Amino acid sequence: MRAYIVNEPDGPFIEIDTPKPVPAAGEVLVRIHASGVNPLDTKIRAAKAAHAQHPLPNILGMDMAGTIEEVGDGVSQFHVGDDVYGLVGGVGNHQGTLADYIAVDATLLARKPSVLSMREAAALPLSIITAWEGLVDRASVHKNHQVLIHAGAGGIGHVAVQIARAFEADVYATTSAGKFDIVRGFGATPIDYTAESLEEYVAKYTQGQGFDIVYDTVGGATLDASFKAVKRYTGHALSCLGWGTHALAPLSFRGATYSGVFTLLPLLTGEGTAHHGEILAEAGKLVEAGKLKPLLNERRFSPHEIGEAHTLVASGANGKVVVEMS
Repeated sequence: MRAYIVNEPDGPFIEIDTPKPVPAAGEVLVRIHASGVNPLDTKIRAAKAAHAQHPLPNILGMDMAGTIEEVGDGVSQFHVGDDVYGLVGGVGNHQGTLADYIAVDATLLARKPSVLSMREAAALPLSIITAWEGLVDRASVHKNHQVLIHAGAGGIGHVAVQIARAFEADVYATTSAGKFDIVRGFGATPIDYTAESLEEYVAKYTQGQGFDIVYDTVGGATLDASFKAVKRYTGHALSCLGWGTHALAPLSFRGATYSGVFTLLPLLTGEGTAHHGEILAEAGKLVEAGKLKPLLNERRFSPHEIGEAHTLVASGANGKVVVEMS
């Protein structure tokens, strides 16, 4: 099969011919039609993501959508010809999705929503799982919650906004003024973080009480700000980038709670893989109901333009970037 490998940090993507994988028991062989490109992919390529444990040389790519071509022993939930999507590789030294085929643990997958193209579906898995694990699994988002999403027009943020809205929460999202229409289009109230201070928008939208849930998708100072924006006693701060050193006093003085989200754990440890498939299946129902859709970058990329796709993502692309493999 055709695959694309990176040999050294920030090296070019080199097309190679490598044996097609054979699915083991519990695995399926998927023909990859589209491979999503996330900021983490660019960090792995630059050898700046030690937590992903994906040493070079290696095949990159975590998200994908494709069609099952072979089913391993013990797999009953999928059949040859099923269209699926998932976060399946590219970390933990697992083969990535920048290839024609991949053999993956079937529990990581869900059926592709019928209303999405392969390109659209490949844009979603990492973002869906990260948003869902925070909002639904950790914070139990529900109706009447006031939810603040930091970077609400971003790759994870725009999905988090839609999931919170699907659970009937009242959603707010920080963003730049130029992306207000994107945030509004997904059902959230936009907040210009460059024009309003945290104290100002907490007072404006929560009467100074704080938000029930604050999801930080940026890290650093934004997580510190999140600790100050949650409601006393019942507030819940979340972060998918809480890897720095932070003062917990602002959170403790509110009697509030914090949860970290580390989406890669099932791929790195082999534990909890089935929950990833379950999340994607539940989120797929929201997609079919018209409550969740990806924000795609307008540019389309072929396998010969993977390097350009990475450059665009690393520079801060508007919308999710996808490489169409077939």
